Amino acid sequence: MAPTLAVAVGSLLGGRAETLGLKLEVLAGAGGLARPITSPHIQKTGLALAGYHEYIHPGRVLVFGQSEIRFLERQAPADRAGLMTGILARDVPCVLATAGFAPPREALDACDASQVPVLLTPVPTGVAIARVTSLLEDSLAERTIVHAVLMDVLGLGVLIAGESGIGKSECAVDLIMRGHRLVADDTVEVRRRAETVLIGTCPELTRHHVEVRGLGLINVRELFGIAAVRTSKRVELVVQLDRWEPGREYERLGLDDTFQEILGLRVPLVRMPVAPGRGVATLVEVAARAQLLRSRGHHAARTLARRLEVQLRRAEQESGVHPEADEDAGEG
Repeated sequence: MAPTLAVAVGSLLGGRAETLGLKLEVLAGAGGLARPITSPHIQKTGLALAGYHEYIHPGRVLVFGQSEIRFLERQAPADRAGLMTGILARDVPCVLATAGFAPPREALDACDASQVPVLLTPVPTGVAIARVTSLLEDSLAERTIVHAVLMDVLGLGVLIAGESGIGKSECAVDLIMRGHRLVADDTVEVRRRAETVLIGTCPELTRHHVEVRGLGLINVRELFGIAAVRTSKRVELVVQLDRWEPGREYERLGLDDTFQEILGLRVPLVRMPVAPGRGVATLVEVAARAQLLRSRGHHAARTLARRLEVQLRRAEQESGVHPEADEDAGEG
């Protein structure tokens, strides 16, 4: 069984939240900033404040909007502490108070006692939920590391894979020279988002760099400008570079679609034999163009096959003799 992914409550306080326009302040429970958040889904209290604690899901951020704060303020001070203690017993990682409405003192004291952080944001409830959800979906996404190069080719995320030394980085440099954009070289971190989307990024340490044998490390952003790089891209095509082997059969028509599975999702795959004299970057660009056409319903090989089938049927009708009947007559 795969381990449960989790992020600490304290990770919400970093620069990424502020980048999303989500300013957060710790009001209470600072000792619990290491508590794990295990789900990107946010929950509001609703019936839980009325004592229906079974509606609280462990591992989810609990949101207090204006209505929840006003409800607590209408309760007697002793009741406020009791309500909060019952809710916090359900393994709540933290409480997010929105729209600038801070919980009453008794609620904050209960959170301090349970070491459950209370985070306050001036952002309205709906916007805060959307931004925290986006942040958590990214942080909790299932991910893997792939030894490959990720390029943005004509707006299509192309993962160029192959054994070490086959020429992936040189192909990337050629593509950059043609105006395409580098996402990651050698190490690509791929994460799964929204059930059907794979996003590829580069580790911060090696971002914008390419290793070319004979030249060493080059900084693509410094050499070619900011337009030659990007930080992330959806993975939509895998080009597998294979060493050319004499006598081995390779795909000639491309009638059948092939796929590679990454994190449980199937990604279109093209196997590209590599040999001296082959313009690999040109072929990768053509593969990207062909995939863009396929995604729009245009499949060159199948279109040609249908045209050939129509022509053969027309020839049979004009001759009035079916090829199978011709063969049977010859055997007789």
